Amino acid sequence: MHTPGNADTSSRQIRCRFEASFRMSQARVAIIGVGRMGMRHASVVGDLGLSLEAVSDILPDALSAAGTKLGLGADRQYTDPFRLIDEVRPEVLIVSTTAPTHRDLVVHAARSGVRAVLCEKPAATSIAACDAMIEACLDSGTRLAINHQMRFMEQYQKPRDLVNSPAYGGLGSVIVSAGNFGMAMNGTHYFEMFRYLTDEAPVSVNAWFSPEALPNPRGPQFIDAAGSVRMTTASGKRFYLDCSPDQGHGMFVTYNCRNGRIDIDELSGQMTMTVRDQEHRDQPTTRYGMPYSVTVAAITPADAVAPTRSVLEALLAGANYPTGEDGRLAMQALVAAHISNKRGGSTVRLDDPEIASYGDLPIA
Repeated sequence: MHTPGNADTSSRQIRCRFEASFRMSQARVAIIGVGRMGMRHASVVGDLGLSLEAVSDILPDALSAAGTKLGLGADRQYTDPFRLIDEVRPEVLIVSTTAPTHRDLVVHAARSGVRAVLCEKPAATSIAACDAMIEACLDSGTRLAINHQMRFMEQYQKPRDLVNSPAYGGLGSVIVSAGNFGMAMNGTHYFEMFRYLTDEAPVSVNAWFSPEALPNPRGPQFIDAAGSVRMTTASGKRFYLDCSPDQGHGMFVTYNCRNGRIDIDELSGQMTMTVRDQEHRDQPTTRYGMPYSVTVAAITPADAVAPTRSVLEALLAGANYPTGEDGRLAMQALVAAHISNKRGGSTVRLDDPEIASYGDLPIA
């Protein structure tokens, strides 16, 4: 059983029977799932000069369109992803399908000798599925990355540097105020962002979901939750997310620090930095009206392609990529949120045994 937290890369590698080594110009790649995100992955593969050997999708029309666009003949298009893995034997596999398929595809890839897997988020639909993926990859020496891109995005890198600077005096809380979106589809990204920003795993979660069903663009069979979540770390840092259905605009994040605040409009790319003047920074936090300075700067707006490229590059290099354990931790927080909501918003610790045994979530 895995404990909550971010297992460091070195300890993960010790458990591997061998550590894959790539020369990026020679890696043979295959992509399973060529919808919108899968085609973004294909563009990244092309930009990096990697060899895209084959693609797979269960929808024949989507598969044919992707093959035509990517210059792959019918013999390199597969409706059966397991057959692709067995026949093509790629070194790198990108899994860009919906979450219920992730476990079986990643486990089969690892057991078939694939040396690195980049899997879309959320990592899976349950903690048991995450564990199966992680264990299979550890047993085979396969690198597993989950496409949580936060560590490569300027809109999180800059706040992380600033909140830990003497001027800002340390982070107290993060508040995400957003339009209506799903806890699995978007929320897990923010859960990983909070872990990255604080270098801590959350220890407890409270959640209050809307009773309204959230329409899912990936199909009516998938159900994702919208509403509010609160998380805390062992040191007392707080995270608040509100993505309720009666909110229809924007993605704004506020980083509250001892001596100041950082506000980011993630869609427009505007960052506003407010910080106490230096001579007043040792005053108590109750003196919240101290003189301050404001700086407005541009920051790279939210984008899916560039940070995905960074994840793949890090995976191939073997360092600083979002691991299966990172993806598992985001799923732990999500499952804890579902349990908390069922318990009326009560606090659920991430070591609660119900999290590990909780069934599959109907998420995409």
